Amino acid sequence: MKFSSLLFAVLTAFSIPAAAQVVVVNSPDSLLSVTIQCNEAGEPYYVADYNGKRMVEASPLGLRTNNGDYSQSLKLTGNKGSQISKSYQQDRIKASNISYNANEQVCTFTNNDGLTMDVIFRVSNNDIAFCYALPHENGRSSVTVLDEKTGFAFPQQTTTFLTPQSDAMIGWKRTKPSYEEEYVADAPMTAPSKYGHGYTFPGLFRIGDDGWVLVTETGVDSRYCGSRLGEYENGVFPLAFPMAEENNGNGSVAPAFALPGKTPWRTLTIGETLQPIVETTIPWDVVEPLYTTDNNYQMGKGTWSWILWQDDSINYEDQVKYIDLAKAMGFKYVLIDNWWDENIGYERMEQLIKYAQSQGVDVFLWYSSSGYWNDIVQGPTNKMDNSIIRKREMKWLQSQGVKGIKVDFFGGDKQETMRLYEDILNEANDHDLMVIFHGCTLPRGWERMYPNFVGSEAVLASENMIFDQHHCDVEAFNATLHPFIRNSVACMEYGGSFMNKRLNRGNDGGTHRRTSDIFQLATAVLYQNPVQNFALAPNNLTDTPQICLDFLSDVPTTWDEVRYIDGYPGKYAVIARRSGNEWYVAGINATDKEVKLKLDLPMFAGSEVKCYSDDKAMQPQLKQLKIKANGKTDMVLKPEGGMVLVSSK
Repeated sequence: MKFSSLLFAVLTAFSIPAAAQVVVVNSPDSLLSVTIQCNEAGEPYYVADYNGKRMVEASPLGLRTNNGDYSQSLKLTGNKGSQISKSYQQDRIKASNISYNANEQVCTFTNNDGLTMDVIFRVSNNDIAFCYALPHENGRSSVTVLDEKTGFAFPQQTTTFLTPQSDAMIGWKRTKPSYEEEYVADAPMTAPSKYGHGYTFPGLFRIGDDGWVLVTETGVDSRYCGSRLGEYENGVFPLAFPMAEENNGNGSVAPAFALPGKTPWRTLTIGETLQPIVETTIPWDVVEPLYTTDNNYQMGKGTWSWILWQDDSINYEDQVKYIDLAKAMGFKYVLIDNWWDENIGYERMEQLIKYAQSQGVDVFLWYSSSGYWNDIVQGPTNKMDNSIIRKREMKWLQSQGVKGIKVDFFGGDKQETMRLYEDILNEANDHDLMVIFHGCTLPRGWERMYPNFVGSEAVLASENMIFDQHHCDVEAFNATLHPFIRNSVACMEYGGSFMNKRLNRGNDGGTHRRTSDIFQLATAVLYQNPVQNFALAPNNLTDTPQICLDFLSDVPTTWDEVRYIDGYPGKYAVIARRSGNEWYVAGINATDKEVKLKLDLPMFAGSEVKCYSDDKAMQPQLKQLKIKANGKTDMVLKPEGGMVLVSSK
């Protein structure tokens, strides 16, 4: 009998026979409660309630491995509780000083063969994290996970905010999947995904009027694959492994690891409002650094010619213009994109790097991930997929004082691909290099796990606005999703903040940006990534209002605190971030009508702040605004417009 047919006949703990063993673990504030037990077929499951309301219905647990089946005919034979309390500092996520307090419960399940599996639950205020642990048992020192039975079931009133997993080996030069599909907002759970392969993490679920649940995973490294949500079936979104076709069929779908060992963490953030979703740090709370570094990596902003001037700009003369732009804006970096190896060459690149350094600007260089899983020809290719060649290349980069690399076009979530990400990061750190990934998977706790990781795309990012007017038309809609979904669980290298109205080299043709300049400034705050490569062009120094240039010169890229202020995914978003003693409150509107806000901003109570907003003609204006002593203020967001409030120095 299928788990789902049992499950879901009875969904509450009190309906289970009294003899059944039930484990309950509560959050420190007792508002979040998780119940773990087995049904009559010995299939383990969990449910979650928040403030007395059911937020997660009975959802399956378990593994099926080449050593044994840990998904059925199980008995809950033991459990052990403890408290987790730790504090840590992090310089590349949404907060810098984090305290994590959780109640942990290790539930031991035993199958008919006497083999055991632990399911480790950690429940903190608003967050659930769980993983599976297998011991060294019966002389087995390794295991292959054939199937993970983990699932996520939600009440009937739930609607979804999800982005589909694409077919494998489609798109530009057969590089997908690359986490660059379009979101569908407020969809029924029963709506099929676009490609029939389920959805990429993270996934946001609105539980009617009761609250919200954000689902993702963290702690994925070379010892497991990246997973996703499968198609909704029998009341459950199952966890799914990569497709066999990914990476041109190379690599196993089934992950393997040494024993004793653990899987990555599956996480759920739960709350009555979107506040816990925006402010959660659970992707980093349950992981630890995998290696240390002696390098004091510097975060900051950069210029990037390719986003507007495209491939033809990858030449010596145009890159000098972008280095000069970075200097004029006070930015730390210039990113030189694909084809530099052919259009500039290694010898002349050394001269260009020296010129940049003479101007106080450091360099990131682009590479293809290369190899045997796509058809990319943009160079440099075949440098990053082989350890011997990669180390030689990184030694050259280090000798030139290059500060980082951007590695592109991965296209898969198999364990083999996760191993490549980790190898690139580890070896780059040995050569004092930061790493940005593009055309890639979602980073899963990587800011904490890898000290030189500084960004991933993993979103339908700014380049698509250059390619197609449709993406300009839906820019505001997507931008109001990211603070609550994609950017809530990991840094997001979007490459935005356009000042050109026409997205081409001359600001006189190509696609047309619909959003206001202030909207673009607001995304510099809403989008969190420690190294931000903005979509500016040299012409912006003379054709952009000075208040916008000054803002982009001053805005931080690292933050000490984040707070949810207001919003609804796909409609509008207002988020506050703090850097040092300075607060930024940014808001954007995706609708075709004005949004009138009544904001509660205690960080500005009784203060005068700088207010960037759109005037009646949708032109940027900067005014001083006095906030009431109680922190209350009214604001209006114009259609496809924005606002930013900044502490006055």
